[in-house]
Amino acid sequence: MSSEPAKTTIFYDGSCPLCRAEISHYRGQKGAEALAFEDVSQTAPSACDLTQSAAMARFHVRLADGRLLSGAEAFVAVWRGLPRWRWAANLADLPGVLPVLELLYRGFLPVRPYLSRAFAIFATPPGTR
Repeated sequence: MSSEPAKTTIFYDGSCPLCRAEISHYRGQKGAEALAFEDVSQTAPSACDLTQSAAMARFHVRLADGRLLSGAEAFVAVWRGLPRWRWAANLADLPGVLPVLELLYRGFLPVRPYLSRAFAIFATPPGTR
């Protein structure tokens, strides 16, 4: 039995340059030591109730208490654990904001592959493209 406290686990698409950049940002934040990061692009997630295809299709977070969240709700859970992002979580807690964030996230999902490719192009230093 581990004496280490359970962490919030972020399941992310490591094959997506945009996703990698976001996760890299989160990893560098104060509070990130309470988070575990799991790239699900190459292997199935450790969460037995989350398939690899589901994990690749939407952002998922497993809270320390075992609850699995996805979409906007998962982002808010991450923000809540990072002091510099807590303002965004507090904003999402206002009445009606989370459903709007979820609608925006669902609108983002179909364009994510295109944005990711564009991000990869612009993030590549000139001369190495």
